[in-house]
Amino acid sequence: MFFLLSLCFQSSYPAWEDFVSKGAKLQSQLRTTIVVTGSFLDAFQKVADLATGTRGATKEIGSALTRMCMRHRSIESKLKLFTSALTDSLINPLELKIEEWKKVASQLDKDHAKEYKKARANIKKKSSDTIKLQKRVKKGSLVCRVSPGSVALIFCLGFWS
Repeated sequence: MFFLLSLCFQSSYPAWEDFVSKGAKLQSQLRTTIVVTGSFLDAFQKVADLATGTRGATKEIGSALTRMCMRHRSIESKLKLFTSALTDSLINPLELKIEEWKKVASQLDKDHAKEYKKARANIKKKSSDTIKLQKRVKKGSLVCRVSPGSVALIFCLGFWS
């Protein structure tokens, strides 16, 4: 059971690390997109301002361009918000948790190996003691008595001698 859980943890690390890596790349690309979009909207706003500063129908076109630029600025701000939320609420916490999971899984593996080794040594000792007792019973140097009324409880004389 422990082996299956350990294997599950170990096999999921690459998927989580890949997810975090791809998320970091996405965040990086989104930041670049935000910078480029900001530059484009600045240039777009300059054109809109030039059109608004003229007379006639071009002024109305300039006003429409300004409104369009403002709408795109709100999209830019939402993209900034999404990027910061992606970084602060998903990628960074997951990176920390992955490291924590690795440490915990490693410690669990060490503890399990220690307990397994201890249990195995205990079983070997019990098995060895049982074989020794069986040999002594066969030789006749060990006298065993069954206490009256109990079949399961056996007192063996000569065990400590």
